[in-house]
Amino acid sequence: MAESEPVPVLVAVGEKRLCPDEKEEDTPSKKQKVENDHDNGGPPHQDEEEEAEGEEASDGEEDGETFADMMKHGLTEQDVGILKYVSDHEGFSGILKERYSDFVVHEINKQGKVVHLDDLSIPPEAEETPEAVQQPKECDILTEEQKQQLAELQLFKNKEGNVSIEVLDDTKEKRTLVHKAIKTQFAGLETKTEEKEGRRFIVAYHAAGKKALAAPRKHFWPKNRGSFCHFVLYKENKDTMDAINVLSKFLRLRPNMFSYMGTKDKRAITVQEIAVHKITAERLAHLNKCLINLKLGNFNYKSHPLKLGELQGNHFTVVIRNISGTDEQVHQAMTSLGQTGFINYYGMQRFGTTAVPTQHVGRAILKNDWNEVVDLILKPRPGAEKEFLVRCREEWAKSQDPEAALKKLPNKRCVEGQLLRGLSMYGKKNIVTAFGLIPRNNRLMYIHSYQSMVWNTMVSRRLEAFGLKAVEGDLVLRGTAAHVLSAEEAESHTIHDIVMPLPGYDVIYPSHHIGKGYRELLSADKLDIDNMRHKVKDYSLAGAYRRVIIRPSDVSWEVIQYDDPRISLVHTDFEKLENKPGPVFNKEGKYRALRMEFSLPSSTYATMAIREVLKLDTSIKKQTQLNTTWFN
Repeated sequence: MAESEPVPVLVAVGEKRLCPDEKEEDTPSKKQKVENDHDNGGPPHQDEEEEAEGEEASDGEEDGETFADMMKHGLTEQDVGILKYVSDHEGFSGILKERYSDFVVHEINKQGKVVHLDDLSIPPEAEETPEAVQQPKECDILTEEQKQQLAELQLFKNKEGNVSIEVLDDTKEKRTLVHKAIKTQFAGLETKTEEKEGRRFIVAYHAAGKKALAAPRKHFWPKNRGSFCHFVLYKENKDTMDAINVLSKFLRLRPNMFSYMGTKDKRAITVQEIAVHKITAERLAHLNKCLINLKLGNFNYKSHPLKLGELQGNHFTVVIRNISGTDEQVHQAMTSLGQTGFINYYGMQRFGTTAVPTQHVGRAILKNDWNEVVDLILKPRPGAEKEFLVRCREEWAKSQDPEAALKKLPNKRCVEGQLLRGLSMYGKKNIVTAFGLIPRNNRLMYIHSYQSMVWNTMVSRRLEAFGLKAVEGDLVLRGTAAHVLSAEEAESHTIHDIVMPLPGYDVIYPSHHIGKGYRELLSADKLDIDNMRHKVKDYSLAGAYRRVIIRPSDVSWEVIQYDDPRISLVHTDFEKLENKPGPVFNKEGKYRALRMEFSLPSSTYATMAIREVLKLDTSIKKQTQLNTTWFN
């Protein structure tokens, strides 16, 4: 993801299809979570797999008191090794992601261009079809009554039903025109021809319905057109996979027909490139009529899909509301961010949000202690959870019966459900195989979380010991290999050149005492740093190198004043397309906000840059306490 924490307002995405006039309101949230700027949409290298929702994922919104109660048992930055700052300015308070429109992310593609949604038109080649010369217009084929019935079917008012249209002038050409008219004018519907009592009907049905009637018809695809339609996805308050699942249901495609370069935040407005195999721009553009908080545009055809990690990074526009800092404090903080940068810590979203941190599960996996893995994931835990999860955990603690515990879960796709299903299928004596039913990315998330905690901890110790200068024994990269600096070489390097390893079997460690600290830390966890290969190949850690300090580019900022806390303070791509005016600020307004912009390379966390500016703990636990104080 693409991993970025006000708390997201969780909704069951993909269940509700609304049209543009039913706009989802950008409401302030008491539950703040600096969420899922995960890896800044980075590539899934060994230490950076795309993060999927773990057992902490929720499909509904908790009330403020419940969430605050849960966060009493959450992690703080100190718990995961995030301890140091690089600047010496005085920190100040502010509210991050009070509204999801306060966090705007634009992908930077591999050519270095910031991706924007600024064109909804269909490229001319998308209209080159064999039927282009046919005489009747599609809009003349359907009656007004038929259009009304199809519109109701399209908007899920009759989700499992269908609409049958008799073809009186029964020719192949006429049937083709009816098929095309339905699919073109009513995105998300599929059609088939049926014969009943000697009469032919075109039957339209919803592609996402549970009783879809047939496979979609094959569509003509010109040989001179690239096989992949690339487009820009603009989304509000949805994560990338939720958005793709919605598009998949409307188009009746498997989600893996879509490709992208990185996952993006949920509680944010984000703009990124997507590619889909052999779906026309025309079909995609028609979806704009019925998508809520999603918009598709900038269509073009290419011969290749997109690949995870191909992006250069992301450009962020972030609003911090109700700041306490003076203009001078803000100037010092932002100048330092642009000139020195921030510590490249793994952000809090890497470690989960409940009383059982993901790194603890990862440590148990690396120790090959599978009973502890099961216990950590399934045991009852302090803090508020969904009632069905509480019942599931209680049943497991009481009976140790995976089938009985599984029956307590309405949604079996959560991590707990997948693990229990595995235990039910393979038995409690075959935990490794049972654990394998959890998707690979989720499983790797646990061990990478442990690596991340070790990296954060050791970087804090490195900065405490040697400060912001290169020293003898530090590591720098020469190509892809790490090199240990001599005292003389250290004189010609800066802190921005220094890397630190994530533990693994294919890395070297600093030759000063911090290197020995890695061995001591892993030994305390009963792990052997010289034996990071695991009996299960997936859990063998090769290790990797990560820069200690990141310096953002394109840094700019302004302090703005406003009176209405409900208004957006950012002019979005969609608002520009709609020719809506940008926000107007009152210089005498009673509220002050810091609006900052910066670009980051992939595999970095914007929340850690913001942390350096505010000098505030970005954990959900601390942000929840801050927001509760602010809103009360």
